[in-house]
Amino acid sequence: MGVDPRQVLAGVLTVTMFVMLGNMIKRDHFDSVQTAVHETTKALEHGHVSVSKQAEGFWKDEGLALKPCWDKPVLEEAKESQGYVTFSLTNGPEYHVSQISDAVVVARYLRATLVLPDIRGSKPGDKRNFEDVYDVEKFITSLDGVVQVAKSQPAKLSARNLAVVKVPNRVTEEYIAENIEPVFRSKGNIRLATYFPSVNMKKKKEKSKTDSIGCLAMFGALEPQTEVREVVDSLVNRLRTLSRKSNGQFVAVDLRLDILEKKGCHKNSGSKSCYGPQDIAQFLRKIGYDKDTTVYVTESKWDSSLDSLKDFFPKTYTKESIMPMDKKDKFLASETSEYEKVIDYYICSESDVFVPAISGLFYANVAGKRISTGKTQILVPASIPGSSASSGDFITHYVSKKNHFAYSCFC
Repeated sequence: MGVDPRQVLAGVLTVTMFVMLGNMIKRDHFDSVQTAVHETTKALEHGHVSVSKQAEGFWKDEGLALKPCWDKPVLEEAKESQGYVTFSLTNGPEYHVSQISDAVVVARYLRATLVLPDIRGSKPGDKRNFEDVYDVEKFITSLDGVVQVAKSQPAKLSARNLAVVKVPNRVTEEYIAENIEPVFRSKGNIRLATYFPSVNMKKKKEKSKTDSIGCLAMFGALEPQTEVREVVDSLVNRLRTLSRKSNGQFVAVDLRLDILEKKGCHKNSGSKSCYGPQDIAQFLRKIGYDKDTTVYVTESKWDSSLDSLKDFFPKTYTKESIMPMDKKDKFLASETSEYEKVIDYYICSESDVFVPAISGLFYANVAGKRISTGKTQILVPASIPGSSASSGDFITHYVSKKNHFAYSCFC
C-alpha cells in the first residue's frame, strides 16, 4: 500500500515542532545577571541601596522610538519568479516573526514567489488562515518590490511536488546556497520547515547582505488584523484605567504555568531559566514596586498558584478578568490558543515594563519589538539577596549591551 505524501509532510511538520519545543525547554536560559546581583550585594553590605520609591521614578521614561536604518531592497523586474516557496506558521507569534523573516530571506535569494502561509497549532488538524490573525494587505504591501507574494497556493502545487526543506532560524546566504538552492533548482518548488537550534537574537558582529531583508520582514511585515488589534487595544486601555495610582502605567509578566511546569520551575524555584509566581512577586517588591502596581500575566485564566503573586500585588489580572464579555467566546473559548498567544505578545510589547518569567523566544522577540519602539524597560528577574535593589541592575543585556538583532535594524 502506498504512502500518502501528505501524511509524510504532516509527520515532518509535527516532528519538527516537537524537536523545536524540546530544544527550547532544554537549552534556553536567561543570560547571567550574577554580576549585577554581586554588585547589589556589596552595596547592601555597605548600606548604599535602599527601597526604591515610585516618586523617585522607577517607572522610567521611555526613549524615543528608533528609526529603521535599513534600505528596502528592490527586486529587479527582469528577474521573473523561478518557482514557489511555501511554509506554515507554527507555535505562536514569537515563532511567527522569525519564520516570516527566514521565509522572505529564502524566497528573495531564490527569486521565488512566496505563498501566504497558513497557521498550524500543536494539535493535528489545528489550522487557521493567515487572515484570521494577521493583516494580509499590510503583509503584502510591506514586501512589495522585495518578493512576490501569492495569496493562495496555486492548484498545480501539492504535497507530491513540494520538496520539504529544513531551514535553521536566521538562515544565511551560505546555507541557502549549499542546502536549499540545489533542491529548489531540482524540484522547482519547496516547502520550508524552520527549526530553532537555539534562541539566538543577538546582533551579529558584521552585517550581512540579508540583514535588510530580515529587518523588514521581522519588524515591518507582520501586524494583527483589525479585530485582534481592537481587542489588544481594549485590554491595554483597561489596564491603564486600572493603573490610576501609577499614572496609567502597568507591568506585563510572561508567566505561563504550563511552560513553568515543563521547565520544572515549581520544583526548582528561582532557576536561571524561569521563575514562578512567588519569585516574581518578591523580585518586583524588592526592586521597588508597591502593592498598587498593576500587573498583567500571560496565563489566560486564574489559577490558585497565582495567589502568591496577588498577595503582593492585589491588582494582578489575566485576560479572562479584563476581556470584554462579547469577545471571550472567540478569543478565550477557542479550541486553539493562537489568539491568546498573539494578544499576549502585543500586550507584552506595549506595556510600560516587561518582565519575562520564562526565558526563550517569546522573551527575545518581544524584546526586539520593544526596542524598535523605544520601550526598553525589560527587567530580567533574579534572586536578590537582602531586602531591596535597583531595577536598573536587571535591565536585559539586549538593552544594556545593545546586542539584540533589533539594533542592527534601528538606529
